[in-house]
Amino acid sequence: MKEDRKYYFTVEGETERWYLQWLQGVINAEPSSKYRRIYIDCPIQKDPMKRAKSLITLGRVEITHMFDYESNEEMHTTQFRTTLDRMKQAQASGKSIKYQLGHSNLTFELWMLLHKIECYGHLNHRRYYLGFINKAYKEDFKNLDQYKQENNFKRVLNKLNLDNVRMAIRCSKAIMQMNQENGFVLQQYKGYRYYKENPSLSIGGAIEKILRDCGLSY
Repeated sequence: MKEDRKYYFTVEGETERWYLQWLQGVINAEPSSKYRRIYIDCPIQKDPMKRAKSLITLGRVEITHMFDYESNEEMHTTQFRTTLDRMKQAQASGKSIKYQLGHSNLTFELWMLLHKIECYGHLNHRRYYLGFINKAYKEDFKNLDQYKQENNFKRVLNKLNLDNVRMAIRCSKAIMQMNQENGFVLQQYKGYRYYKENPSLSIGGAIEKILRDCGLSY
């Protein structure tokens, strides 16, 4: 008899939560999955330490925090490192928690684009993702706020399937390999590693693990 499996995330916005809920549904509808059902626990919580304090668990838990590296401006780099500080503090809170990095540089829109197109070029501002989103998903959103409205974003999700998720994972790996080949410095802070340059992201690793566990990563 197939077992159930639970995965833990924290997210900073609704689009990330809607995406993970969509992924849960798609996997659970796949008869070839190794598990009877998976659950993706993904509350919106910007502070990993608050999440750790509220979590009730009897065993070791791995949590992926999904958030953006919005720019190299001092304000955004400080915010990013503060989040890493809180992730590290959560690990040292006395609970059996391991916090994994699930960032996007510049934004979560990069991860969404990789489901449809190879978006490997540097962008100067997050607003420039809009044109690529419209092209990739055959939409005509006037701005990113419109794209992020619940009905609109869920319509975008309905244009995806597991093959698109596999493509995003492959593309994210290719981006990180390109960054290494280009000689970019892999930053290390509090045990977490990331590139300051965009595009770069670590979301793919967490999503790949879910598919691999379920026997769906082919």
